[in-house]
Amino acid sequence: MDKSESTSRPIEIAETSKERKGKAPLLAAAPPVAAEHARGGYKRGISIFDLILRISAMASALAATIAMGTTEQTLPFFTQFFQFQASYDDLPTFTFFVVAMAIVSGYLILSIPFSIVCIVRPLAVGPRLLLIIFDTVIVPLTTAAAGSSAAIVNLAHNGNSGANWLEICQQFDDFCQRVSGAVVAAFITVVLLIFLVVLSAIAIRKH
Repeated sequence: MDKSESTSRPIEIAETSKERKGKAPLLAAAPPVAAEHARGGYKRGISIFDLILRISAMASALAATIAMGTTEQTLPFFTQFFQFQASYDDLPTFTFFVVAMAIVSGYLILSIPFSIVCIVRPLAVGPRLLLIIFDTVIVPLTTAAAGSSAAIVNLAHNGNSGANWLEICQQFDDFCQRVSGAVVAAFITVVLLIFLVVLSAIAIRKH
């Protein structure tokens, strides 16, 4: 074997190893880009689900507001001058319910553009942080409106023998059905808002 061939092979091997060392950083830079792309797709999926839940919560809040705000029933008697009438504004609790659920409905309508921004820019933290703060504030307001009105609805259905309060739903059946439906819609809104808070917490968490 010629000495020139034996000496040239170590040089070729050394050059090949240098080329491999130079290409290694380029190959190592690929996984972070792929991971960031996957994280963006994951958060975009959460944002789309957030938008669907937000629209559903808005619909249930609006339904609760309209149902309670238009509740009124008049019992006909022998003459038109002697009538019994029940309206939501006869009870301060139901009035609070209408005001609170109107605020919740307005907030959910205004929050939809921010939810769309989170879909377009899934890695943006600002809009998601803003949503989770206001969603957390809205949850107790909705719960207070639904819980207090549920107590009045229960009293209207069952009465209270200790306080000599009679159940009025035997006479005002339409009134009780509408206010009961409004309270159920409010509790559905509470559940959806809780899911929205959980989704925002998951989306804002770093992976």
